[in-house]
Amino acid sequence: MKAPRVTLEQWRVLQAVVDKGGFAQAAEALHKSQSSVSYTVARLQEQLGYPLLIIEGRKAKLTERGEVLLRRSRHLIQEAVDLEELAKTLGQGWEPELEVVVDQVFPTPALLRALRAFEPQSQGTLVQLKEVVLSGGIEALKQGHPDLVLSSIVPKGYLADPIVEVELVAVVAADHPLNQETLPINNERLSQELQLVIRDSAVESSVDAGWLGTDRRWTVSSVQSALEIVSSGVGFAWLPKADISDALQSGKLKRLNLVSGSERTFYVYAIFGKGERTGPAARLFVELLQKECSRCPSVK
Repeated sequence: MKAPRVTLEQWRVLQAVVDKGGFAQAAEALHKSQSSVSYTVARLQEQLGYPLLIIEGRKAKLTERGEVLLRRSRHLIQEAVDLEELAKTLGQGWEPELEVVVDQVFPTPALLRALRAFEPQSQGTLVQLKEVVLSGGIEALKQGHPDLVLSSIVPKGYLADPIVEVELVAVVAADHPLNQETLPINNERLSQELQLVIRDSAVESSVDAGWLGTDRRWTVSSVQSALEIVSSGVGFAWLPKADISDALQSGKLKRLNLVSGSERTFYVYAIFGKGERTGPAARLFVELLQKECSRCPSVK
Protein backbone atom coordinates (compact mmCIF):
# COMPACT_ATOMS: atom_id res chain seq x y z
CA MET A 1 0.00 0.00 0.00
CA LYS A 2 1.35 3.39 -1.02
CA ALA A 3 1.97 5.74 1.90
CA PRO A 4 0.58 9.31 1.58
CA ARG A 5 3.14 12.06 1.20
CA VAL A 6 0.85 14.77 2.57
CA THR A 7 0.00 14.63 6.26
CA LEU A 8 -3.30 15.38 7.99
CA GLU A 9 -1.59 18.26 9.76
CA GLN A 10 -0.75 19.91 6.43
CA TRP A 11 -4.40 19.74 5.37
CA ARG A 12 -5.46 21.10 8.78
CA VAL A 13 -3.12 24.07 8.41
CA LEU A 14 -4.43 24.78 4.90
CA GLN A 15 -7.99 24.74 6.22
CA ALA A 16 -7.07 27.17 8.99
CA VAL A 17 -5.46 29.60 6.52
CA VAL A 18 -8.60 29.61 4.36
CA ASP A 19 -11.11 29.65 7.23
CA LYS A 20 -9.33 32.40 9.16
CA GLY A 21 -8.52 34.48 6.10
CA GLY A 22 -4.72 34.55 6.21
CA PHE A 23 -1.47 33.13 7.55
CA ALA A 24 -1.24 35.37 10.60
CA GLN A 25 -4.81 34.60 11.68
CA ALA A 26 -4.27 30.86 11.12
CA ALA A 27 -1.04 30.95 13.14
CA GLU A 28 -2.89 32.56 16.05
CA ALA A 29 -5.74 30.05 15.89
CA LEU A 30 -3.38 27.06 15.69
CA HIS A 31 -0.95 28.44 18.30
CA LYS A 32 1.90 28.25 15.81
CA SER A 33 4.35 30.78 14.44
CA GLN A 34 3.44 32.45 11.17
CA SER A 35 6.66 31.17 9.59
CA SER A 36 5.70 27.60 10.56
CA VAL A 37 2.26 27.98 8.94
CA SER A 38 3.76 29.51 5.79
CA TYR A 39 6.33 26.73 5.51
CA THR A 40 3.70 24.00 5.98
CA VAL A 41 1.51 25.37 3.19
CA ALA A 42 4.50 25.96 0.92
CA ARG A 43 5.69 22.41 1.49
CA LEU A 44 2.17 21.08 0.75
CA GLN A 45 2.06 22.92 -2.57
CA GLU A 46 5.56 21.75 -3.42
CA GLN A 47 4.61 18.13 -2.80
CA LEU A 48 1.48 18.45 -4.97
CA GLY A 49 3.31 20.26 -7.74
CA TYR A 50 0.95 23.24 -8.15
CA PRO A 51 -0.35 26.18 -6.09
CA LEU A 52 -3.44 25.90 -3.90
CA LEU A 53 -3.52 29.51 -2.72
CA ILE A 54 -3.11 32.91 -4.25
CA ILE A 55 -2.64 36.09 -2.23
CA GLU A 56 -5.03 38.94 -2.91
CA GLY A 57 -4.16 41.94 -0.77
CA ARG A 58 -3.77 40.54 2.71
CA LYS A 59 -6.05 37.57 2.20
CA ALA A 60 -5.28 34.07 0.95
CA LYS A 61 -7.69 32.81 -1.71
CA LEU A 62 -8.02 29.27 -3.03
CA THR A 63 -7.33 28.35 -6.62
CA GLU A 64 -9.87 26.14 -8.41
CA ARG A 65 -7.76 23.06 -7.66
CA GLY A 66 -7.39 24.26 -4.09
CA GLU A 67 -11.18 24.47 -3.64
CA VAL A 68 -11.62 20.87 -4.79
CA LEU A 69 -8.87 19.54 -2.54
CA LEU A 70 -9.97 21.59 0.45
CA ARG A 71 -13.47 20.07 0.29
CA ARG A 72 -11.99 16.57 0.17
CA SER A 73 -9.56 17.34 2.97
CA ARG A 74 -12.40 18.39 5.27
CA HIS A 75 -13.96 14.95 4.84
CA LEU A 76 -10.54 13.38 5.41
CA ILE A 77 -10.01 15.24 8.70
CA GLN A 78 -13.52 14.37 9.90
CA GLU A 79 -12.97 10.69 9.07
CA ALA A 80 -9.76 10.76 11.10
CA VAL A 81 -11.57 12.35 14.05
CA ASP A 82 -14.37 9.79 13.78
CA LEU A 83 -11.83 6.97 13.71
CA GLU A 84 -10.21 8.24 16.91
CA GLU A 85 -13.61 8.53 18.59
CA LEU A 86 -14.42 4.95 17.55
CA ALA A 87 -11.12 3.78 19.01
CA LYS A 88 -11.90 5.64 22.24
CA THR A 89 -15.40 4.12 22.42
CA LEU A 90 -14.06 0.60 21.84
CA GLY A 91 -11.37 1.16 24.44
CA GLN A 92 -13.76 2.39 27.10
CA GLY A 93 -16.48 -0.13 26.28
CA TRP A 94 -19.15 2.15 27.74
CA GLU A 95 -19.90 5.78 26.91
CA PRO A 96 -19.07 8.27 29.68
CA GLU A 97 -21.79 10.56 28.32
CA LEU A 98 -24.98 10.10 26.30
CA GLU A 99 -26.34 13.00 24.25
CA VAL A 100 -30.01 12.48 23.41
CA VAL A 101 -32.02 14.91 21.26
CA VAL A 102 -35.75 14.25 21.49
CA ASP A 103 -38.68 15.72 19.58
CA GLN A 104 -41.35 16.95 21.99
CA VAL A 105 -43.99 14.77 20.31
CA PHE A 106 -42.26 11.70 21.75
CA PRO A 107 -44.47 10.23 24.51
CA THR A 108 -43.23 11.89 27.70
CA PRO A 109 -44.41 9.13 30.08
CA ALA A 110 -42.50 6.48 28.12
CA LEU A 111 -39.39 8.67 27.95
CA LEU A 112 -39.44 9.22 31.73
CA ARG A 113 -39.91 5.50 32.42
CA ALA A 114 -37.01 4.64 30.10
CA LEU A 115 -34.76 7.18 31.83
CA ARG A 116 -35.72 5.75 35.21
CA ALA A 117 -34.95 2.21 34.02
CA PHE A 118 -31.66 3.33 32.44
CA GLU A 119 -30.23 5.04 35.52
CA PRO A 120 -29.37 1.95 37.62
CA GLN A 121 -27.82 0.29 34.54
CA SER A 122 -25.98 3.37 33.30
CA GLN A 123 -22.59 2.62 34.92
CA GLY A 124 -22.28 6.33 35.67
CA THR A 125 -23.02 7.51 32.13
CA LEU A 126 -24.03 11.16 32.12
CA VAL A 127 -27.17 11.95 30.11
CA GLN A 128 -27.62 15.20 28.21
CA LEU A 129 -31.24 15.55 27.12
CA LYS A 130 -32.20 18.25 24.63
CA GLU A 131 -35.81 18.83 23.55
CA VAL A 132 -36.53 20.01 20.02
CA VAL A 133 -39.50 20.43 17.71
CA LEU A 134 -39.92 19.18 14.11
CA SER A 135 -36.70 19.72 12.11
CA GLY A 136 -34.73 20.67 15.24
CA GLY A 137 -33.49 17.09 15.42
CA ILE A 138 -32.12 17.22 11.89
CA GLU A 139 -30.37 20.49 12.66
CA ALA A 140 -28.76 18.85 15.71
CA LEU A 141 -27.34 16.12 13.45
CA LYS A 142 -25.93 18.72 11.07
CA GLN A 143 -24.29 20.68 13.87
CA GLY A 144 -22.71 17.80 15.75
CA HIS A 145 -22.78 14.11 16.56
CA PRO A 146 -25.43 13.41 19.23
CA ASP A 147 -25.63 9.76 20.22
CA LEU A 148 -29.38 9.55 19.60
CA VAL A 149 -32.02 11.69 17.95
CA LEU A 150 -35.66 10.76 18.48
CA SER A 151 -37.46 12.25 15.49
CA SER A 152 -40.05 11.49 12.82
CA ILE A 153 -37.65 12.75 10.13
CA VAL A 154 -34.74 10.44 9.20
CA PRO A 155 -32.15 12.13 6.97
CA LYS A 156 -30.27 10.21 4.30
CA GLY A 157 -27.16 8.41 5.41
CA TYR A 158 -28.23 7.67 9.00
CA LEU A 159 -29.16 4.40 10.68
CA ALA A 160 -32.49 4.42 12.53
CA ASP A 161 -34.80 2.07 14.42
CA PRO A 162 -38.57 2.62 14.67
CA ILE A 163 -39.55 3.32 18.27
CA VAL A 164 -43.21 4.28 18.50
CA GLU A 165 -46.20 5.38 16.47
CA VAL A 166 -47.28 8.80 17.72
CA GLU A 167 -50.86 9.99 17.43
CA LEU A 168 -51.76 13.67 17.46
CA VAL A 169 -55.34 14.46 18.43
CA ALA A 170 -57.27 17.67 17.73
CA VAL A 171 -58.58 18.86 21.10
CA VAL A 172 -60.21 21.79 22.89
CA ALA A 173 -61.25 22.51 26.45
CA ALA A 174 -64.63 21.09 27.50
CA ASP A 175 -66.20 24.57 27.64
CA HIS A 176 -64.83 25.77 24.28
CA PRO A 177 -67.45 26.81 21.66
CA LEU A 178 -66.14 24.20 19.20
CA ASN A 179 -67.11 21.48 21.65
CA GLN A 180 -70.72 22.63 21.48
CA GLU A 181 -71.01 22.00 17.73
CA THR A 182 -73.57 19.32 16.90
CA LEU A 183 -72.38 18.59 13.34
CA PRO A 184 -68.87 17.52 12.26
CA ILE A 185 -66.63 20.58 11.93
CA ASN A 186 -65.11 21.46 8.54
CA ASN A 187 -61.95 23.47 7.87
CA GLU A 188 -63.89 26.66 7.13
CA ARG A 189 -65.51 26.60 10.58
CA LEU A 190 -62.28 25.54 12.24
CA SER A 191 -60.34 28.43 10.70
CA GLN A 192 -62.62 30.88 12.50
CA GLU A 193 -61.17 29.81 15.85
CA LEU A 194 -57.73 30.38 17.36
CA GLN A 195 -55.19 27.60 16.73
CA LEU A 196 -52.18 26.86 18.93
CA VAL A 197 -49.08 25.96 16.87
CA ILE A 198 -45.78 24.67 18.26
CA ARG A 199 -42.78 26.52 16.85
CA ASP A 200 -40.12 24.56 14.94
CA SER A 201 -36.96 24.75 17.07
CA ALA A 202 -34.61 24.66 14.05
CA VAL A 203 -32.88 27.96 13.36
CA GLU A 204 -31.69 27.46 9.79
CA SER A 205 -34.91 25.99 8.37
CA SER A 206 -38.29 25.69 10.04
CA VAL A 207 -41.80 24.59 9.15
CA ASP A 208 -45.24 24.94 10.68
CA ALA A 209 -46.66 21.44 10.67
CA GLY A 210 -50.38 21.15 11.15
CA TRP A 211 -51.11 24.83 10.69
CA LEU A 212 -54.35 25.53 8.80
CA GLY A 213 -53.00 28.69 7.18
CA THR A 214 -55.28 31.22 8.86
CA ASP A 215 -54.29 34.43 10.64
CA ARG A 216 -55.84 33.25 13.90
CA ARG A 217 -52.95 31.42 15.50
CA TRP A 218 -50.68 31.64 18.50
CA THR A 219 -47.22 30.10 18.30
CA VAL A 220 -45.65 28.58 21.39
CA SER A 221 -42.33 26.85 22.00
CA SER A 222 -43.42 23.61 23.62
CA VAL A 223 -46.12 20.93 23.78
CA GLN A 224 -46.56 21.69 27.47
CA SER A 225 -47.28 25.37 26.79
CA ALA A 226 -49.84 24.48 24.12
CA LEU A 227 -51.46 21.95 26.46
CA GLU A 228 -51.79 24.47 29.29
CA ILE A 229 -53.23 27.20 27.07
CA VAL A 230 -55.75 24.90 25.38
CA SER A 231 -56.75 23.44 28.75
CA SER A 232 -57.48 26.96 29.98
CA GLY A 233 -60.15 27.29 27.29
CA VAL A 234 -58.14 29.26 24.72
CA GLY A 235 -57.92 27.87 21.18
CA PHE A 236 -57.52 24.35 19.82
CA ALA A 237 -54.49 22.26 18.89
CA TRP A 238 -53.28 18.88 17.69
CA LEU A 239 -51.45 17.41 20.69
CA PRO A 240 -49.76 14.04 21.38
CA LYS A 241 -52.29 11.56 22.76
CA ALA A 242 -49.81 10.13 25.28
CA ASP A 243 -49.31 13.56 26.88
CA ILE A 244 -53.01 14.42 27.14
CA SER A 245 -54.39 11.04 28.24
CA ASP A 246 -55.16 12.23 31.78
CA ALA A 247 -56.91 15.38 30.52
CA LEU A 248 -58.99 13.33 28.07
CA GLN A 249 -59.96 10.77 30.66
CA SER A 250 -60.94 13.44 33.20
CA GLY A 251 -62.98 15.31 30.58
CA LYS A 252 -60.91 18.49 30.88
CA LEU A 253 -60.07 18.18 27.19
CA LYS A 254 -62.40 16.97 24.44
CA ARG A 255 -61.64 15.56 21.02
CA LEU A 256 -62.84 17.75 18.18
CA ASN A 257 -65.50 16.19 15.97
CA LEU A 258 -63.95 17.10 12.61
CA VAL A 259 -65.14 16.14 9.15
CA SER A 260 -61.66 14.67 8.62
CA GLY A 261 -58.16 14.90 10.04
CA SER A 262 -59.01 14.82 13.74
CA GLU A 263 -56.15 12.33 14.25
CA ARG A 264 -52.69 12.29 12.68
CA THR A 265 -50.25 9.41 13.11
CA PHE A 266 -46.59 8.98 12.27
CA TYR A 267 -43.59 7.00 13.49
CA VAL A 268 -40.79 8.37 15.63
CA TYR A 269 -37.39 6.78 15.08
CA ALA A 270 -34.21 6.47 17.10
CA ILE A 271 -31.56 7.91 14.78
CA PHE A 272 -28.01 6.86 15.61
CA GLY A 273 -25.99 10.03 15.21
CA LYS A 274 -22.66 8.20 15.42
CA GLY A 275 -23.57 5.32 13.14
CA GLU A 276 -21.35 2.29 13.63
CA ARG A 277 -19.64 4.08 16.53
CA THR A 278 -22.84 3.87 18.58
CA GLY A 279 -21.93 2.53 22.01
CA PRO A 280 -23.61 0.01 24.31
CA ALA A 281 -25.20 2.66 26.56
CA ALA A 282 -27.02 4.23 23.60
CA ARG A 283 -28.20 0.83 22.36
CA LEU A 284 -29.44 -0.10 25.83
CA PHE A 285 -31.37 3.15 26.07
CA VAL A 286 -33.05 2.47 22.70
CA GLU A 287 -34.09 -0.99 23.91
CA LEU A 288 -35.60 0.57 27.04
CA LEU A 289 -37.44 3.16 24.96
CA GLN A 290 -38.93 0.45 22.75
CA LYS A 291 -39.99 -1.56 25.79
CA GLU A 292 -41.61 1.40 27.55
CA CYS A 293 -43.35 2.65 24.41
CA SER A 294 -44.97 -0.76 23.99
CA ARG A 295 -46.62 -0.14 27.36
CA CYS A 296 -48.16 3.21 26.37
CA PRO A 297 -51.89 3.09 27.17
CA SER A 298 -54.44 3.42 24.40
CA VAL A 299 -56.79 6.34 24.99
CA LYS A 300 -60.16 6.26 23.22
